[in-house]
This record gives sequence, C-alpha cells and structure tokens, in this order.
Amino acid sequence: MAEKQAEKTGSVGERLSILWRYSAGFRGLYLFAMFAQAGASAAKTGTFYLLGFLVDRVVGQTVLAGFLPILAAGIIGLALAEGLFSFLSGRSTAGASEGVARRLRNTLYDHIQHLPFSYHDRMPTGELIQRSTSDVDAVRRFFADQAIGVVRIGMMFLVNLTALLFLNPKLGLASILVVPFIVAVSIFFFRRVSKVYDEYQDQDAVLSTILQENLAGVRVVRAFAQQGFETAKFEKENTEKFRRGRALLLMHALFWPSTDILCAAQVLAGFTLGAVMAIQGEITLGQYIAYTGMVVYLIWPMRDLGRLVVHASNGLVSAYRTTEILRQPKEDLDAGTVSPSNTLRGEVEFRGVGFEYRGQSHILQDISFRCAPGRAVALLGPTGSGKTSLVNLLPRFHEYTSGRVLLDGVELREYSKRYLRRQIGIVEQEPFLFSRTIRENIVYGVEREVGDSEVVEAAQAAAIHEVILGLPDGYRTMVGEKGVTLSGGQRQRIAIARALLKDPRLLILDDSTSSVDSETEAEIRQALERLMQGRTTFIIAHRVQSVMRADLILVLDKGRIIQSGTHAELMEREGFYRRIFSLQSRIEEEVEGALAAEAGGQAGPLVA
Repeated sequence: MAEKQAEKTGSVGERLSILWRYSAGFRGLYLFAMFAQAGASAAKTGTFYLLGFLVDRVVGQTVLAGFLPILAAGIIGLALAEGLFSFLSGRSTAGASEGVARRLRNTLYDHIQHLPFSYHDRMPTGELIQRSTSDVDAVRRFFADQAIGVVRIGMMFLVNLTALLFLNPKLGLASILVVPFIVAVSIFFFRRVSKVYDEYQDQDAVLSTILQENLAGVRVVRAFAQQGFETAKFEKENTEKFRRGRALLLMHALFWPSTDILCAAQVLAGFTLGAVMAIQGEITLGQYIAYTGMVVYLIWPMRDLGRLVVHASNGLVSAYRTTEILRQPKEDLDAGTVSPSNTLRGEVEFRGVGFEYRGQSHILQDISFRCAPGRAVALLGPTGSGKTSLVNLLPRFHEYTSGRVLLDGVELREYSKRYLRRQIGIVEQEPFLFSRTIRENIVYGVEREVGDSEVVEAAQAAAIHEVILGLPDGYRTMVGEKGVTLSGGQRQRIAIARALLKDPRLLILDDSTSSVDSETEAEIRQALERLMQGRTTFIIAHRVQSVMRADLILVLDKGRIIQSGTHAELMEREGFYRRIFSLQSRIEEEVEGALAAEAGGQAGPLVA
C-alpha cells in the first residue's frame, strides 16, 4: 500500500525537488528572510541575557543606578530589533510566496491551454479546477508559512541551544533530551497525513466536478425535475469528503496531545533542574531566569516544528499534483514539414483512413472519399456512427491511426496544427459563448482588426443581425456563461457568424442547425450557399433536408461509409438514406397537416 501511495504522489525527495524548482527566482528573498529570522532570534535571546544580567546585578546591588536606564534601553532596543527583523522576514516571505503562487497559476493556465484534446477528454474539469486553485493555494501556504516556519524554528533552536550551552552546558544538554522523540513523532504523523490529505484532495476534486456539472446543466436538472437526485448524489460525495476530512483532522488531533505532553514534560523537567541548580549555587538567579525564557523558546518551537512538518505534507502533495499537469506533454502546434502558401485550395481526400481512440477499436474504418475544392460534403448517420470523429481529424484534434488524409495533395500530418486550425472554421454541435459582449464573441479568434461592417455582414449571413439589434445594447450586449441569456438557436447563429468572420478555407458545421427552426434553417442555408463559394464545407446533420444540396453525401454506420453520392443518386437506391428521407418527410407532412387543422379549427368559431 505504501509503495502504491509513493508511486501516486512521488517520494518526499521528489516532491521537495519540485518545490525547490518552484522557488526559482525568489530564493534571494528567502535567503534574506532567513538572515532576518536569525537576527530576530538573536535579539530575543539577547533580551533574556540582559534580563538575567539585570537581575543578578540588581539583587547583588553591584550595578550603578545610572546604568539601569542603559540596560532598560538595551532591552527595549533588542525588542525593537526583534520586531524589525520579524517584519522584514515576514514581508520578504509574503512577497516570495505570492510570487511563486502567481507564477504557478499562470504556468498552469498556459499549460492547460496547450494540452491536447485527448487529455481534456479523459481529465474531469473539476479536477483541473481543483489543482489550479486549491492545490496552488496549498503550495502558496507552504512557502508562506511552513518553509519559512521551519527556518524560523531552526534558527531559534540553534541560537538558543548555543546560548544555553554557553550559559551552562549541563542545562543545555538536559534541555534537548526530548527533541529526538518530537522529531520521531512528527515523521510518524507526516507519513500518514500525506496519504490522508491526498485522498481528501481527490475527493474534493470529485465534489468540484459534480458542482461544476450541476451548475453547467442547471436547466436540464430543472427541466427534468431532478433536484432531488442531484442533491442525493452531491450529499453522497460530500459525506465521503466529510469522512476523509474527519480522518485528516483526527491525525492532527492525535499529533497535538502527544507533542504537548513531550514538550511540557521537558519544560517541567528543565525548570526543576534549573531551580535545584540555582538553590545549590551552581547557577545564579539571573541565569535561572534567562534559562527559563530560553528553554521555552527552545522546546515549544520544536513542537511547532512538528506541526509545520505535518502541515508541510499538504504542500508537498499539492506540489506533486500540480506537477502532474505540467508533466503532460504540450501539443506541438508548429511541427510540420510543409510551408504552405496562403492560397489553400481546400481539396480533401481520405484514403482508407482508420481511427482508434483510447483502446476503442473501429471508431472509423476504411474511410475513402474525395472532395474537390469549394465543394460541400455532408455526413449523415445514426448517433455514434463516427461523423464527428471524422471531421475532428481535419484540424488534427485527433490523429488517424491508419490510411492517409490529403489536403491539396499533401499528407495532413505535414501541415502544422496551428496552420490547419487557422484555415478551418468550426461551428460545434453545442456552441460555446464566452461571458463577453456579442461582438467580442463574433470576432473571437480573428487575428486582425475587425470593422463593425464586417461583424454585421457575418451576423446577417448567419441570420442573427435583426435579433441582435433587438437586444438592449445591440452588439455590445453582454451574454452569460455559455450564452445563457440567449436561446439555443441564437447561440448557434452567433457561433456560425464567428466561423464566417474567420473567413476559413474549410468550414465544419457539426449539426449546426439542430437548434433552429425550419424557417431560420432555410435562411442560414441560403446564406451559406451564397457565402461558402470557394470554400470546402463539411456538414454534419441528422435531418436529410439539411444535406440535400451537398455535392457529396456520405452515410456512415458503425464507423464505415455504407452509402455515398448525391441526393438524387442516393434516392435511386434502396438503403438507409432513402428510408430516413421518407420517414422524416412523412413526419414533417403529418406535423404540418396537424398544425393546419388546428389553425383551421381555431379560426372557424371566430368567423362564425
């Protein structure tokens, strides 16, 4: 079990090396903070020495009355020095820890932007959010509290131990007898807390994922009245988080009493030994008073060291969890052997293409067809037939595993992904709009200055211009996350306008008219026919009426092309296409007839 845990979260040495790399660029501030802590510890110990000196001289009446203000000024000065050094140390540490966290957040965010689609397909969104927020904050706390805290305690221990040995070697050695036991207890709990904390963070990520999915799909939840089901699901995982959190707190609850007992026993024994030595004349009263102050700052910080070591396990685990993301290889967008011109024609040819994804065999098998430049290819077939997987090969979201895909006669892999994606416009099946203005959503991805007339032209082509003008602020209207202030059809048409404004050589419409009515679909189809001249277009649709005018229609089933041809050619053959066309046409005729009858029934009484 321990080996599996070590493999999952890395060894302590590996995690410390990760944190060491994270501190690059801020080590100078930490070094300054360490020297400041040494100064603060020395000032505190010097205060105890002065107090002891003052007691001995006052009791012995060997100090001049005029010397007392000097001693008092010395004590005050040391206290001010301690405060100043502590302030400088705290300020340097805060600057360094916040700097590390800021850089780590930026690095994580940038790295996530460049990870391949396959990684995002298998990694839950809530897990990524958890690691980019909670785990980064745990790393920040490590640098802000635990790392400098270990330095502070180490300095206090060394300075006070040196002072105690100088004061009386016998007392100094007797005051550290319990230290090995405190260290042993801290290491014991450190190993166990690391495992429990990692399990707690994993469950926290599960809870974040559930919450993210619920908020994103809140309309679906309400539409199906599944609030009770969702609450029960959340409560189940929340109870598991409570159980793991309780186990984590139990570890801390067991740690504190054990170290308290050890430290209290050591301090009590030290006070007793010092008192006996003072009574026997081995040390003076002033030395005893100085000792009582220094031994407290020697032993109790060691107890705090145990706390920091145990809590440091949180930062070590979180550092490894963030590094797991950073270790994922970025998608190389610029790798390619072809230097394409800006006049891509858009000829696409598939030759015996096959695609497998994450062990799922036969997602696509032996796909072969050719599309001339500026033509439209329609993909039709049941859900799961491989339509979206096929078009996702064009921008190289995924790589085909067999066969060849040629673009203008050149192997697709010879083009860089960056170039391909700049040449391809995509309107997805579920369009996503950012929490920005409508205009900003339309011009998103266009790497040049865009005039208002161009935006309006794209919106008109997508049959959304008049709708936008009817909104409170027109093109400056803010939309919510995923465009929740707009209808599904409106979101879809804005996404189409965004793709059109990009002016791509290839256009992919992934069931892009699924959320609009027949009238709007006809408007979009007419606009596309007018504006898509000279561009190669791939259209995924479930309604035959949406693909009838395509130059080539491919009917897919279970990853294979089972029919291909124009609408007229396919209608002459028995098969899936003709059956689905007849079925959909009959349904639409029945619906239109029912609507006409209902309208006639409503009109009759009014006329009478």
